Amino acid sequence: MTTAVEREVVLSATTPGTLAVSGVLSFDTAASALREIQAALAKGPVNTLDLAGVRHCDSAGLSCVLAVAAEAARGGDALKVINVPAGMQVLAQVCEVDRLLG
Repeated sequence: MTTAVEREVVLSATTPGTLAVSGVLSFDTAASALREIQAALAKGPVNTLDLAGVRHCDSAGLSCVLAVAAEAARGGDALKVINVPAGMQVLAQVCEVDRLLG
């Protein structure tokens, strides 16, 4: 299942329990991506968010990923974020939220 998210973000269920995100997570796409990721998580058990396909992200993209992780934690689910792009890792460190990415 592949769902195009406004412009350059694509979600796909690559393996059972894993939701892959690819494209650009930016101010232009983050809000829509957040809604699509939340909808995908609500449809079935997802325990891993794979960001290997994210080509670029900015602070809005980081916020999107943190919001998804926080929502999962509030619901009692552990959501592992893997393959965090280097740019997102640096941004998270600068913002002192890198520990929230797991």
